[in-house]
Amino acid sequence: MKTTPFTDVHIALGAKMHEFAGYNMPIEYTGIIDEHMTVVNGVGVFDVSHMGEFWVKGPNALAFIQSVTSNDASVLPIGKAQYTCFPNEQGGIVDDLLVYHYEPEKYMLVVNAANIEKDWNWCVSHNTVGAELENASDNIAQLAIQGPKALQVLQRLTPVDLSAIPYYAFTTGEFAGCKQVIISNTGYTGAGGFELYFYPSDAMTIWNAIFEAGKPEGIKPIGLGARDTLRLEMGFCLYGNDLDDTTSPIEAGLGWITKFVDGKNFTNRAELERQKKEGVTRKLCAFELVDKGIPRHGYPIVDAEGKVIGTVTSGTMSPVLKKGIGMGYVQTAYSKVGSEIYIQVRNRNLKAQVVKAPFRK
Repeated sequence: MKTTPFTDVHIALGAKMHEFAGYNMPIEYTGIIDEHMTVVNGVGVFDVSHMGEFWVKGPNALAFIQSVTSNDASVLPIGKAQYTCFPNEQGGIVDDLLVYHYEPEKYMLVVNAANIEKDWNWCVSHNTVGAELENASDNIAQLAIQGPKALQVLQRLTPVDLSAIPYYAFTTGEFAGCKQVIISNTGYTGAGGFELYFYPSDAMTIWNAIFEAGKPEGIKPIGLGARDTLRLEMGFCLYGNDLDDTTSPIEAGLGWITKFVDGKNFTNRAELERQKKEGVTRKLCAFELVDKGIPRHGYPIVDAEGKVIGTVTSGTMSPVLKKGIGMGYVQTAYSKVGSEIYIQVRNRNLKAQVVKAPFRK
């Protein structure tokens, strides 16, 4: 199994470790609910060094990104990040990712850990414009410091004015005495906070500084278990669950990152444009259980007569709402907010209602 610069620390702290995307990762420390509420109310730290980072450079960098991603990167100013996806030729999604406009003619793509090799091969094979590509995944470590108290903790460690960095913007500066740290106002929790990108050689300096600075706020390390429940309460998609090679961005409710602008001829544009115009037969919806129970990935979704109308892609017991919540693809007729659906849990059909995400307001 691969390791991150923090693997030994997780083990020393008594984290429950498990393989994830080929890495030995912490799943939980003190328990998912405790860690979840720490992030919602205070501040927690996630090791996300397993994520992948690709540099795209040169005069054709933008042309390459425009050809392989669904969103319009031409409107992205330097210092801003954008959520997007790689569409495939079949109308599905190779991966969802972030694009950072780092410098003129230089971008950073942040991709999912499980898809690094797949995404890299995709980018290389679809680089028809001669952009300069570099897979920097092994040379960049990453921590996500999330929660309403994240800013006050991190501000103690940098001369950069963090309150001046808007949502989905970033800057590069000094942090905990380390140079060239990318400080990004992004995250996957909906609780606010920052993501830091830095050289692996600076990893322990930055980790120790953050935990020392965060002592008054009760800062804690957080595992991937709570990362999953936090993103689900926000209705954020997880690749491999809610998105995959067979789900289209239009079906997944990601029409807002699929831009059909003039001159942007991205992979499978014509088919996705047709879907947007003519509609799709299924849609990803968010739902809350009315009956007691916990929906899980793969559970059938049925109508009042028990006829299968879809499948749960993500589900959990919401630590904040204290009820079962989930997402799943259903026939379009059942995807409207307020629709009554049923989740099949061990031969019992539990009543649920389609709601508008996020669950945690």
